[in-house]
Amino acid sequence: MKRICSIYKSPRKNEMYLYVLKAEALSRVPEGLLALFGPPVHAFDLVLTPERKLAREDIGQVLENLEKQGYHLQMPPPEDEYIQHLPDELLRRNDPV
Repeated sequence: MKRICSIYKSPRKNEMYLYVLKAEALSRVPEGLLALFGPPVHAFDLVLTPERKLAREDIGQVLENLEKQGYHLQMPPPEDEYIQHLPDELLRRNDPV
């Protein structure tokens, strides 16, 4: 199953993305979700297949959500994941002396 998907980023929440089928655009996304998400900013289009790897999402779940509900919401990673990626020297600077 190959799907052409448009991906939108949220102007309100860093690293929050909304995947929709390109042909349907935002028509199946609930108004309440769009209100919380903010005005969607088109990031890019992508061809999704079951074999494709995504950096932070399970492709099977994304395709299933697109088929069943018409969208997939990618939430930002938990904040502790941001801290794990900081260089050690930055973490040491914030330690009390």
